[in-house]
Amino acid sequence: MRYLTAGESHGPELTTIIEGVPAGLTLSIDAINHELAKRQGGYGRGGRMKIEKDQVRITSGVRHSQTLGSPITMIVENRDWKNWQKVMSVEAVSEKDQKLRRVAKPRPGHADLVGGMKYQHNDLRNVLERSSARETTMRVAVGAIAKQILAAVDIEIASHVVILGGIEASIPEKLSVKEIQAKTAASEVNMVDETVEAAVKELIDQTKKAGDTIGGVVEVRTDNVPAGLGSYVQWDRKLDGKIAQIMLSINAFKGVEFGIGFEAARQPGSKVMDEIVWEEGYSRTSNHLGGFEGGMTNGEQIIVRGVMKPIPTLYKPLMSVDIDTKEPYKASVERSDSTAVPAASVVAENVVATVLAEELLEQFSADTIADLQQAVAQYRETIKNF
Repeated sequence: MRYLTAGESHGPELTTIIEGVPAGLTLSIDAINHELAKRQGGYGRGGRMKIEKDQVRITSGVRHSQTLGSPITMIVENRDWKNWQKVMSVEAVSEKDQKLRRVAKPRPGHADLVGGMKYQHNDLRNVLERSSARETTMRVAVGAIAKQILAAVDIEIASHVVILGGIEASIPEKLSVKEIQAKTAASEVNMVDETVEAAVKELIDQTKKAGDTIGGVVEVRTDNVPAGLGSYVQWDRKLDGKIAQIMLSINAFKGVEFGIGFEAARQPGSKVMDEIVWEEGYSRTSNHLGGFEGGMTNGEQIIVRGVMKPIPTLYKPLMSVDIDTKEPYKASVERSDSTAVPAASVVAENVVATVLAEELLEQFSADTIADLQQAVAQYRETIKNF
């Protein structure tokens, strides 16, 4: 399975084309829209989310709710486009209109300046429109299809926020995907620990009043993944490496870890490795490694976390430099959120789902969803009896 996304933050629409989805999958558009709505939610979101009510439109690859095996095209319209038609016009506009909403004061921590240098843009809007986190809309739409592929072979995935603005949730040692789904459904900050929710919301409110932003840590867990996805034989086939790459590709993500992650550096090997036992199949007595050994899934729950820095657009902007005069100025201000960590956990969940679905479709026969289900079922039996 492969895909490309296209579109600018304030352009007419966002688009993706996915190739490789098996034929015969009963595709729920409602489930895709549900994921898009979750991405737009979360306490601390800004004004843009009051404008956009993302709904996907599928224009190819699906007929009568069944995937055809041909490329699937999905489109999400930007409702705010009506206010940006001159600014983002594809056609040539007057010299005066070219200067509308021009950005010449790059924001520290954003792609503005480096992107302008790389592509020689004298209007940094050409950079920020594509580097915006609005791009993740279509990656969530792709992930929503990937999650339906995973569900067809009984694999479940969910996400939650572990740390927000320095406030850490208490996480049970064993936490299933179903438990995460149940608890986060009632949480505006996508946390499983309701005892910290009030403090987190208060911190978000204080941050917004101060014109600042806060980051955090999100966690994605996946249940019932069979052992042996990925490979140890070549560096680029290691599945944890692929997941790490997709996590770090999310806007503002600066770190990733599996299981106990960086804490492993502080512990002796005897307290880090997961001992192997047999009871009608292999399992581990712990899951410090987050479900991976040698770049392959080991049958335990996959646990991966990502670190999101505070959003770089501040309503009390930091100092920057005007690219025209080279004089010091305060950075440009675009609409922003005080935090998008809860929404980022939804993005993380969907991009991880996409990588896992891609791996399944690469490893197993999958012209049709029935082929995939049969191949995975046979494989589960094979490794169970090893």
